[in-house]
Amino acid sequence: MFIPDIYKNENQEEIRAFLVKYSFGILVNQTNGKLCATHIPLELDTNKEGKEILLGHISKENPQWKGFADNDQVLAIFSGPNSYISSSWYNHENVPTWNYIAVHVYGKIKIIEGEAVIDSLKKLIDKYEQNSDNPIRIANLSEQTMIQTRGIVAFEIEIQEIQATKKMSQNRDDTDHSNIILELEKTKSAQSIAVAKEMIKCRK
Repeated sequence: MFIPDIYKNENQEEIRAFLVKYSFGILVNQTNGKLCATHIPLELDTNKEGKEILLGHISKENPQWKGFADNDQVLAIFSGPNSYISSSWYNHENVPTWNYIAVHVYGKIKIIEGEAVIDSLKKLIDKYEQNSDNPIRIANLSEQTMIQTRGIVAFEIEIQEIQATKKMSQNRDDTDHSNIILELEKTKSAQSIAVAKEMIKCRK
């Protein structure tokens, strides 16, 4: 990913918090000479060797998994808040742009089987059920329901490289920066307001 130095995020703690919060990503690999991509949750974790990994699974009906063995190099893309930035908000003439946060994770994928699959599903469900009034638990699901796990391919991605960008108008002076925040807040768009909040954090 091309990242100008001014927008490069190298705060490892912040990057990992981002991956946990915005875990619904895009898994990209090559299968049969063709690029494939699937939108799925990819959960940050650590394996038994203490290495950072992403855990996930896709349907067996999805042919993407058939390329994991031939080419184990994959890319996972994660996106955060983003918004259009009008140049009419500046104190000088310029072109419009877009503010956004994104993380690319490069790694080596490996299919997992057996109890490791159930463990990964348990972690996924426990994370997203924690605020439910009646949370689902893997241990409470019937054998008939659990048969559906036979229809998935679970995997872990050993993280080899992380590239992170946070483009939040860092190149603008204080006047323009403040104006952009005010205009974003006026839109009443959840995405735009989230960008405004991130911009405020960047100037603290």
